[in-house]
Formats: sequence, C-alpha cells, structure tokens
Amino acid sequence: MNEVIVIGGGLAGCEAAMQIAKHKIKVKLYEMKPIKFSEAHSNNNLAEVVCSNSFKSNLLTNACGLLKEELRLLGSELIPIADKVNVPAGQALAVDREKFAEEVTKLVESNEYIELIREEVTEIPKDKIVVIATGPLTSEKLTTEIIKLTGDTGLFFYDAAAPIIEKDSIDMNIAFLGDRYEQERGKDEDYEEWLKRIENQEASYVNLPMNKEEYEKFVTELINAEVVTLHEFEKREIFEGCMPVEIMAKRGIDTLRFGPLKPVGFTDKRTGRRPYAVVQLRQDNQEGNLYNIVGFQTNLKYGEQKRVFSMIPGLENASFVKYGVMHRNTYINSSMLLNNIYNMRKNNNIYFAGQITGVEGYVESISSGFLVGINIANRILGKEEIIMPKETVMGALADYISTENSKFQPMNANFGILPQLEEKIKDKKLKYSKLAEISLNKIKTIKEIK
Repeated sequence: MNEVIVIGGGLAGCEAAMQIAKHKIKVKLYEMKPIKFSEAHSNNNLAEVVCSNSFKSNLLTNACGLLKEELRLLGSELIPIADKVNVPAGQALAVDREKFAEEVTKLVESNEYIELIREEVTEIPKDKIVVIATGPLTSEKLTTEIIKLTGDTGLFFYDAAAPIIEKDSIDMNIAFLGDRYEQERGKDEDYEEWLKRIENQEASYVNLPMNKEEYEKFVTELINAEVVTLHEFEKREIFEGCMPVEIMAKRGIDTLRFGPLKPVGFTDKRTGRRPYAVVQLRQDNQEGNLYNIVGFQTNLKYGEQKRVFSMIPGLENASFVKYGVMHRNTYINSSMLLNNIYNMRKNNNIYFAGQITGVEGYVESISSGFLVGINIANRILGKEEIIMPKETVMGALADYISTENSKFQPMNANFGILPQLEEKIKDKKLKYSKLAEISLNKIKTIKEIK
C-alpha cells in the first residue's frame, strides 16, 4: 500500500497529508468543498478556520501554547503558516483566517505527492490506508458509513462561533485600546500621565466599557432574545469550552462579568475608574479592519444579534460582516475505538484525525493529524511507530482519547491530562513551567520525525 487516502481537507487532514507526502508517499486528499458545504463552512479553500481566529496562547505556561511549541520543534506544516499570518492578539496566536486558508491551500496544491480531489466521499475505501479527518461536521452519508464501521451510534454536542464586525463601525470615542492589566491605571498614577501612556500603547484589543445600568439592560435583552430552533433529533449537549453567550448569561446576572466581560485589569478613560463590565474585540485579519467579539459565540437569530449586540456601548452602529452561528458537532467514542496513534483497534487500515476523534480545538486537531501522518509514513517505510510520551501535551491528548472511558467527552489541551509532578508546587506558573520543561526535553529526545 504505497498510496494513502485522506478524507477531509481541514486542519487535521491537511497536516496528515503533508506529513505523509514529506516521505515521497502519494496521497489522495478528498475535500467536498465547493461541491458541497457544511452548515458552518463558506470558503472554498482548505483548512478553513470557523469558530474563532485564535489558536490560543503562545505562552509555554499554557497547555495549548506548549502544544504549539511541540509541533514547531517536531516539524508541523500548519503551525508555521499560522505564525506567518498572525494578527495582534497579545500573548495569543490569532490568524488572518482568509490568508491562513489560502496559504495552506497553496502548499497542498503545489505538493507533487498530493492529489487534491474536490468531491464528497460517501464510502470508506477498504483496500487502502485511510485517514478520516472529516471534522465535527461530517456529511450525513459519510456519518452513516462511519457508524457502520465503528458500530457506534454517534455522539453529538453543539459548538458556536462569534460574530465579526468592521472596525470602522466601532465608536472609538467610547472604545479604548488596551491589553488587560497593561491598560489599567496604577494606584498612584497621575490621570494625565496615565492617559498619555495608554494613548501611546500598541494594543491587541478594542475594549468597550459598560456601566451597571447598561450591563444589566444588555443581559436582560440577551437572555430573552430569540434563538435558532434546534432540530428535535439532535441531542441538546453543549460543550463548555464554546458556550453560547446567551446560555452563559442565563446562569446568573453576574456570570458574564466574571467570564468574558470581566472588567479586571482595565480603566475606563472616560471615568478614570474600572468599568462595571468590558466587552473585548479581537483583530480578525492582518489588515486590521475586521474584529470578532471575544466570547460571544451565539445561537441567536441574525436579526436578534444585530439588535442585542448593538446595545453594547460603542457598537450602536456596528456593521456585521458575519453573524455568529451554532451547529451540531459529531465525534466518535475514540476511547473505545482508537489506540494512542489514532489508529482503529479492530481495523488497522483506518485512522481518524481531528475533532471527530474528540480532540477539541485547532491546535489539538493539527497535533492529531501530525501524529497520524508520521506514523502512516513510518508504517509504509517499515519503520517503528512513534508513540508520543505522555509527558508531552501531544502524547497526553493521544493517551486521553485512547483510554477507555464510558463517559468520554471532547478534550482541549490542558495540564490536567499530563502526568503530575512528584513534588507539590503551589504556584501554578512555576508548576506549569516545570511541566513544560519536562515536555520539551522529551520532545528533543525523539528522533527521525522531521
């Protein structure tokens, strides 16, 4: 078998295909766009980023930041592209989604060992090594085939994406630029000196302050706004990591103020005091003309999004270029089906990669595609499979999804899934730094990957 079939041109599928092709092994990469689109996709290019443009923190004391560094060291193809098309986002890695998808598509199309086939796959090939990387929005026909293959009835949860607005439509007389804490006025800092300091800052976020009355009125309208009706046949499970803002608001009047609208670390230049709540906007493209509303994943009807979100001070005349959406995500019970290289236990010709496996997040999906790709290449070349150490985030994720669990749920990169330190360290930053040091030392011992 010197040819591999990869189904799905998302983050995991593209990373897997390129890792296999590095070893001069032919790959047929199937992508159903633009013949057919899922409910959330609209771009013809590969590796379309939907939910948010953030690849999360770059800090090594953040598990996703550490995972990105692991991938950089090991030779990922997609993470360097994300680095190349980054937009300002403080300590996070956020990308220009259009340019990211364009760059990945160009790289795939220019690879002589990858044949990109634009058509929907409705049957899983039985005589080839196959990677199923169709993501959380797998087409209905292929989902049926996967259920036959796995014997699993399928698990579902809901995911949501935040709206995007034009920067020119933000009222900058109300808004202020600044990253959390860097913009906050010091206790003994002179007001005029502080104002001069923040005006010269290079900041990643646009911040919209709210007073108590504005905040409470907004929350009241938000929790009473009309939402898109969900289909009866779909289970109403919502993944905590991407909670719709209106559902979060229903948990209590102050829930948003202690979540995405927390005012800690900011000073309102109009009052010189900390605001009651703050809505943050993050740059969404390199040109800096599009911003997404941070933490505002939503299932509100489009008209309601325009009405309710325009109540936020500074967004009264906001121009929405993309409204938030909410859609069904599908994943298999990997803990009963896959091993720690994402290979099916009962059919070693089949691999899964990406969010369909239960790894939740862009970088996590890339890591699964990477691991699948290098192991398929090694298999074809007669080399040993590479099992990533559990002390690495990549290895810990692979171990998590392959450990039998009757209550299996999708998982983001986090330090909780890594083996814990023998010594107890109370300071979280020191603890995470130590875990990161162990991980990167393990990565450096792995040979013959690049």
